Amino acid sequence: MPVYAQLAAILRAMIESGEIPPDRPLPSVKSLVQRYGIAQGTAEKAVRVLRDEGIVRTIRGKGIYTLPEG
Repeated sequence: MPVYAQLAAILRAMIESGEIPPDRPLPSVKSLVQRYGIAQGTAEKAVRVLRDEGIVRTIRGKGIYTLPEG
């Protein structure tokens, strides 16, 4: 499984378990790069996968947030 897909799965599991609650920010791309030792493009692609799945949204100037409940 590609690294970006592995990271997307990790983040998805964190969201689904409630570790990252609804309407809360995900770790920044920069912190994901540092935490997992991956390239910035890889982290961005993982976030893009989650955004395409409708799990997160990007708020310009604020970050990447889980969708609110409801």
